[in-house]
Amino acid sequence: MGLWSGGQTVQAQALLPYNPELNSEQLEQAGLEMAEEAIQLMRFERPDAAVSRAELSTQLAPERFQTWFILGSLYLQGEEIDRGIEALKQAQTLAPEEAVIRFTLGSAYFEKGDYQTAINEINAGLKIKTDVPTAYFDLGNSHLKLGQYGEAIKAYQKAVSIEKNFWPAINNTGLVKYEQGDLTGALKEWQAALKIDPEQAEPKLAQAVATYVQGKKTEGLKLAEAALMIDGRYGDLEFLRKNLWGDKLLANTKILLDTPEMKAVLLRVQSQPTEETK
Repeated sequence: MGLWSGGQTVQAQALLPYNPELNSEQLEQAGLEMAEEAIQLMRFERPDAAVSRAELSTQLAPERFQTWFILGSLYLQGEEIDRGIEALKQAQTLAPEEAVIRFTLGSAYFEKGDYQTAINEINAGLKIKTDVPTAYFDLGNSHLKLGQYGEAIKAYQKAVSIEKNFWPAINNTGLVKYEQGDLTGALKEWQAALKIDPEQAEPKLAQAVATYVQGKKTEGLKLAEAALMIDGRYGDLEFLRKNLWGDKLLANTKILLDTPEMKAVLLRVQSQPTEETK
């Protein structure tokens, strides 16, 4: 392709690569395609390669918000929160009308522990796009972390009003009500979540704790065993805390998990082979 002209033979000279002249539109398109490749690489669990592709895509198409948004999202998945926020802010500057950027920034600030800024970003996104249940769910979680229980419940209820089978929002409404001292109300929420998906370990274990506290110990132990057989991670109090379980619920969960029956269940669960060792 243009390396030689005529039929002359070139002696003792390295072949020079052909460098096509690409215009800005071609470079931009190449950058967008590279960003798509980054997404595919992440799906194939190749995070380092995905980030490298995404970083290069921002160099090829620096004026397209998509490249910065994908890069920021990949940084967040790799727990590089500050770098993720920086890239997402660049995306937001380029496309202030894109609600998804605001929502993702809200998630980033939540992970950073800056819950008020998370609320501000999510609310800014909801002014642009009002019908996103996951955004209301994240908003509720941020209010929950600040102890703003009434606002948290409102946000969760809004999520469910948009998507009636959104069980995580129903489950977290139960978490709030338990901390408020409304044990009966919390139980109703967890039972409603389990009607949607009976095989979810979190509402099942929460229901088990509340049932045990009510004095129905045999039933509570049975429910707890069933929950832990679904997902043994829920036997770890720190894991529960990360899933927004409050102090009251955690204290009562500890009482349940410290029983001889539940200790035996936990030993059995921990001895089971994981998917990686099967």
